[in-house]
Amino acid sequence: MKMAGNVSNIVLFIFVLLFSSSSSSSSSFVDAHNYYDALRKSILFFEGQRSGLLPSNQRLRWRRDSALHDGASVGKDLSGGYYDAGDNVKFGFPMAFTTTLLSWSVIDFGKNMGPQLPHALDAVRWGTDFLLKATCHVPDIMYVQVGDPYSDHNCWERPEDMDTLRTVYSIDPSNPGSDVAGETAAALAAASIVFRKRDPSYSRLLLSRAVEVFDFADKYRGAYSNNPNTRRGACPFYCDVNGYQDELLWGAAWLHKATRRREYREYIVRNEVILRAGDTINEFGWDNKHAGINVLISKEVLMGRADDLKNFKDNADNFICSVLPGIARSEIQYSPGGLIFKPGGSNMQHVTSLSFLLLAYSNYLSHSNHQVPCGDGISASSSLLKHLAKRQVDYILGDNPLEMSYMVGYGSHYPQRIHHRGSSLPSVKIHPTRIGCKAGSKYFLSPNPNPNRLIGAVVGGPNVTDAFPDSRPYFQESEPTTYINAPLVGLLAYFSAHS
Repeated sequence: MKMAGNVSNIVLFIFVLLFSSSSSSSSSFVDAHNYYDALRKSILFFEGQRSGLLPSNQRLRWRRDSALHDGASVGKDLSGGYYDAGDNVKFGFPMAFTTTLLSWSVIDFGKNMGPQLPHALDAVRWGTDFLLKATCHVPDIMYVQVGDPYSDHNCWERPEDMDTLRTVYSIDPSNPGSDVAGETAAALAAASIVFRKRDPSYSRLLLSRAVEVFDFADKYRGAYSNNPNTRRGACPFYCDVNGYQDELLWGAAWLHKATRRREYREYIVRNEVILRAGDTINEFGWDNKHAGINVLISKEVLMGRADDLKNFKDNADNFICSVLPGIARSEIQYSPGGLIFKPGGSNMQHVTSLSFLLLAYSNYLSHSNHQVPCGDGISASSSLLKHLAKRQVDYILGDNPLEMSYMVGYGSHYPQRIHHRGSSLPSVKIHPTRIGCKAGSKYFLSPNPNPNRLIGAVVGGPNVTDAFPDSRPYFQESEPTTYINAPLVGLLAYFSAHS
């Protein structure tokens, strides 16, 4: 044990050396970051993504009511919820994942949020209120998306002016969607924990609905992107590439955490191999829940309460070892400036989600006095995981080669031309006359900064060489999303209290 600890310290030293030198050009960042200010802004961002009738306490005042008649085409009220990114579509799959991660942030780090906790709870509830509307007719039908993405993406207009197709997409027993339904069950179950003591009746509603939605997801199995009812709306935007199996395990894991019922534990054990719990261990996001499943379930194992779930801890340990920089088996790429990088668009979604898991697992390790064995005498300590997670957060906030904060409104140098319709077009207050579908194109192509600051929005981020084009057409780098910010809320809460 002593040798492993010494080697772990050596790895930590090498890690600190590598990533301190990689960002040494950022010499102007000598003061500690104001993590609390960043936390406040990261939560405020969600108010800019709200759809529906805005409340009287709305703080981002350049936004107005929008999409009040969503669901009318099917005779339902499907107003509310979140726009996922810089467009005006309500995609249920990433919205549910966002709600799950916001809830997990509150569950694990709510005690560190201080006066921002009520706003975080409002952000969770804005998501769950919509998910309750979307699932109130399960198992007959569940609504999983509002808005035709092709019609929407053909326009550049404010959500308040929207005149694009508000097509409603749904799943049912003949046209299943276990992925989106499983994630929705997870979101409702996780949120039921958040509100258990704060609003017991609401918590009970969330939990009973989570049970119904999970049963629906499990009984009628299939991917929603293979469903003819939803495929056109889902793909290629939020097409389920990874399969629906992980969402079933994910939903069961959150239901077990929320209910402590043995049936969900037995479901997890019985389906561990069938639903491929050990697949793609270094992935976690709206499409792939594997690393999250393993970290979430591992807490039970580390506390000595679930030896029958030991395989999940082994998978979680493998995940940790796969992301450590500077060792031979690392499967994650890092930019020269030290940022986690995975191929594909919107890289910051990987940075914040994986960093959240590193921090959560670090806390579980610390409370159980464990380390992660990575072979060759190397072990990863709780402090190492916290350091790696903090390094990623600091990069986002400005400790990077460009000395740029990738959070709008934080610091003095941040993206000015984000790929976001409402932010880039004049507000209704400034320009009360409607701006049509194509009339917004001149604002999209303008070199001028966005007139409305979407405070707290974290964009997709720089490429693997740490270069960043502050330009709306480069949407993979300049577009914010709710699922980038959701795990960041938990990270910032922790570091605001432990910096």
